[in-house]
Amino acid sequence: MRAVVTGGAGFIGSHLCERLLHAGHDVVCVDSFLTSSVDNIEHLMGERHFQFSHWDITQGLDVAGPVDAVLHLASPASPADYLKLPLETLRVGSAGTWHALDLAAAKHARFLLTSTSESYGDPLIHPQPESYWGHVNPVGPRSVYDEAKRFGEALTMAYRRSRGVDAKIVRIFNTFGPRMRPDDGRAIPTFIRQALCGEPITVTGDGSQTRSLCYVDDVVDGLMRMLASSHGGPVNLGNPHEVSMLELAQWISKLTVSSSEITLIPRPEDDPEKRRPDITMAHDLLGWEPTTPVERGLCDTITDFRRRLAFTEFARHDNAPATFPLSTEAASS
Repeated sequence: MRAVVTGGAGFIGSHLCERLLHAGHDVVCVDSFLTSSVDNIEHLMGERHFQFSHWDITQGLDVAGPVDAVLHLASPASPADYLKLPLETLRVGSAGTWHALDLAAAKHARFLLTSTSESYGDPLIHPQPESYWGHVNPVGPRSVYDEAKRFGEALTMAYRRSRGVDAKIVRIFNTFGPRMRPDDGRAIPTFIRQALCGEPITVTGDGSQTRSLCYVDDVVDGLMRMLASSHGGPVNLGNPHEVSMLELAQWISKLTVSSSEITLIPRPEDDPEKRRPDITMAHDLLGWEPTTPVERGLCDTITDFRRRLAFTEFARHDNAPATFPLSTEAASS
């Protein structure tokens, strides 16, 4: 198979490119580096079956030669990014999705849209099944991401119904793992960076709001299963393991053996109160469920952050030693 992955240099996208290559497929990775990094795919550049295109898909998308699958992951994904880049987020969710679907239609390729749990907004039903239509503020600050993804879902279904494209939708819940940016702005990278750097760990509100945390390897496995299936979705991909943000901060503080204090700060507008996927459909249709324990995933992520933060500190101080411990013994215990 020859697969095109938009946003392939991003956090989830780079892991997906790896998985496709390891499965024996050819991969065309397309990314503009708006919120991603070449560091995520640098190790793939020498692969014979890997091709990279530095391109903004809102300007169009044309790939020479046959294409069997288009996997559309391109979009800012963290609140910090899409609040800073509202128009760019709306553009890639609309025009970018349109161009990715046009490519799939022209090449008679299978199409997979990675939508989001944000489609459910601040949900009134818990946990959230795919049949729930959501509770989204269409004019709030988060709407640039929520509505871009909801439009992408509507557009994907329109191409499926009117153009006969073999199009599929997954809704990804909170995902974490190596290669997340330390300045990403989401809870896990923020808490880990603050804990390792000795900064206060900042929890918004009273910390009672919950998220369900799924390790990236499990999400990628779900994407691969969805791509190979005959089902159109939408299908939830996430881990029903639900944890409050205060509990998560305490957990990360323990795993990093950090002396950082946990500090409460104001909660952002329209921040969802609860988030947990109903994964019955993924289990029944794809035979999928997450298998990586959250604590093991956190330890792997902390190890990755230690390495990258140590390298940054090393470079910043002209080969001076890093100012935080490099041992992963505590995180692995």
